[in-house]
Amino acid sequence: MLGTIVNTLAIIAGSLLGFVFRGGIPKKYQTTMMQAISLAVILIGLKMAFKTDDILMVIFSLVIGSLAGEFLKIEHRLENMGNWLETKFAKAGDGIAKGFVVASLIFCVGSMAIVGSMESGLTNNHHTLFAKSALDGLSSIVFASTFGIGVLFSSISVFVYQGFITLTASLMKPFLIPSVIDQMSGAGGLLIMAIGFNLLEIRKIKVGNMLPAIFIPLVYYMLKQLIHLI
Repeated sequence: MLGTIVNTLAIIAGSLLGFVFRGGIPKKYQTTMMQAISLAVILIGLKMAFKTDDILMVIFSLVIGSLAGEFLKIEHRLENMGNWLETKFAKAGDGIAKGFVVASLIFCVGSMAIVGSMESGLTNNHHTLFAKSALDGLSSIVFASTFGIGVLFSSISVFVYQGFITLTASLMKPFLIPSVIDQMSGAGGLLIMAIGFNLLEIRKIKVGNMLPAIFIPLVYYMLKQLIHLI
């Protein structure tokens, strides 16, 4: 859990620093920085998406995962949690819900979060999560300077999400073959691109409801192995 704890603390530190400087950064600079970060997020998503050649699996994952996420109302639940935080910390500034949802999705969606948590749980190797901590810490400075203190609460999402993967890593180890990881990265990369589009306000995409798509390749491979055993 060390890697996840460091990641959580990095987001908290970056968010506090960004919130402190929020009033000192003119709106036009905040907008430009946010656009630059958005383009970088899209680039990261593209690089991840190109890791797999199994396009059919990615499409299948996105469709099934989106249906599951829509049924579970993941995006709605994330927004409700953000709104609840906003009512509790209204004096800290506006936009808490948006900051919480956007930052939670960006920090949790991606192969670094999944693979890094797996490495941490299986081999006690925290290097990937340490690298992610540096990226998330820097990003949270920019996000908090734009969205406010809501970004800080995304550290809770990261701690729960990555902590769960770390603690259950040993159960999933036999199924995480390279092709499955690449398929998961492909689906995750497209979701990260969608987050970039949302940040640029090109079109509102319910990325939260698509989150289960990342795990569909893993579930599919596990079911296939189970059928072979039967």
